[in-house]
Amino acid sequence: MVTHDTIAALSTPSGEGGIGIIRLSGPRALETAQVIFTPRSASPSLKTHRLLLGEIRDPRSLEVLDEVLLTWMRAPRTYTREDVVEINCHSGPLVMKKILELLVRAGARLAEPGEFTLRAFLNGRIDLTQAEGVIDLIQAKSDQALTQAARLLQGELLEKIEALREALLSLLAQLEAAIDFPEEELEIIDPAAWLEELGGRILRPLENLIRAYEEGRPYREGVSLVIVGKPNVGKSSLLNRLLREERALVTPVPGTTRDTIEETLLLGGVPFRLIDTAGLHPSADTVEQAGMARTRQKIAEAQLLLFLIDRSEPLDERDRRLYEEIRDRPHWVLLNKADLPLAVEEKELSAVFPQTVFLTLSARTGAGLEDLKDRVGEWFFQGHPRETVPTLVPTLRQKIILEKAREALQQAREEMEQGVSPEFLALYLQQALDELGSLIGRSTPDDVLEEIFSRFCIGK
Repeated sequence: MVTHDTIAALSTPSGEGGIGIIRLSGPRALETAQVIFTPRSASPSLKTHRLLLGEIRDPRSLEVLDEVLLTWMRAPRTYTREDVVEINCHSGPLVMKKILELLVRAGARLAEPGEFTLRAFLNGRIDLTQAEGVIDLIQAKSDQALTQAARLLQGELLEKIEALREALLSLLAQLEAAIDFPEEELEIIDPAAWLEELGGRILRPLENLIRAYEEGRPYREGVSLVIVGKPNVGKSSLLNRLLREERALVTPVPGTTRDTIEETLLLGGVPFRLIDTAGLHPSADTVEQAGMARTRQKIAEAQLLLFLIDRSEPLDERDRRLYEEIRDRPHWVLLNKADLPLAVEEKELSAVFPQTVFLTLSARTGAGLEDLKDRVGEWFFQGHPRETVPTLVPTLRQKIILEKAREALQQAREEMEQGVSPEFLALYLQQALDELGSLIGRSTPDDVLEEIFSRFCIGK
């Protein structure tokens, strides 16, 4: 991306609302905005970081488009460390589109996804872990995920990585001295102290960060709950009941749901990704086949399957065949339509679905729904105690880099214990340093930067 030009983008969600914000960043941000902005005051006092009332006009027709508040922020005290202008206008798709068009005509270009934050990174305002904290903050689905993202954004991971790098540099300096003065090697390096420093100040904190990723991952990404069952057993009705909204279309016609529908449900502060699926059954319909292929994919990825049975009808071959597909995955059997007469015996259920959890409910009336939610929460917290939720959690990219650094350092420890030459040990420590440098953005390839910032919305 070119960083010496001026970019513009909508920084608030598109749609109707009270306020929409259009942001410019770059050396000509103020000059570009002044082409279309007319201050209300005859002799305005334009000061940095102050709001100024005025109007947006088409410079060709002089037609007034909107009454706005303009803020000019002089570099480097801005988000991007460039000159930044923000235009607070009325939020409507057409008016914001028109203002953006006028800005582009005046010399700006439309920003790429994440380009404002990329410029903040390239200009040294934030490191790469803080940039990832920005997108995590925007996408947070729970209080814990919000806390974790805020910690990244505040630079706590950066501080920990810098401390690890300093400790590594100290150990590497000892090795370099031993390499330069081999006749004094025993005096320069005490192997026991060196290993203790490596384990206590570097490897142990690395292990803690890697473990924090697994412990905090459900709070960031959510826990996958997939509702499965043959057509017309009430899967979409259950989804709607749990969400307390008509999210999925419900009709008496079997096969109404032909694709997966995914929404987030918060239970005990944990985001559960609730996924309604197409019923599995033989079909020659191409669309239904595609929907069922996606259902099978979600089944393979699910952390818990909610297998729905219509207890008001006898079990049939479709129930049995579907159960064979999921029986090796974590699952519960939900006996739906408790508001209707029972048509299947408990003995038969236990024989067909052995060693599983049975819950009775009615998606139509809501009976048993609170028990289901309580049980789901209990199931999760059996493996994730509430008291040990980490507040600083690396992203997947960061976790993979930390694992690579750990692997190099473990190799260095093993070879130090075996009395290997310092030259080889130094290579492993340098590899770990390079990995940690790429984590915070000291030496990150362009394609990695592109992948990270492409996750951002346009305007951030």
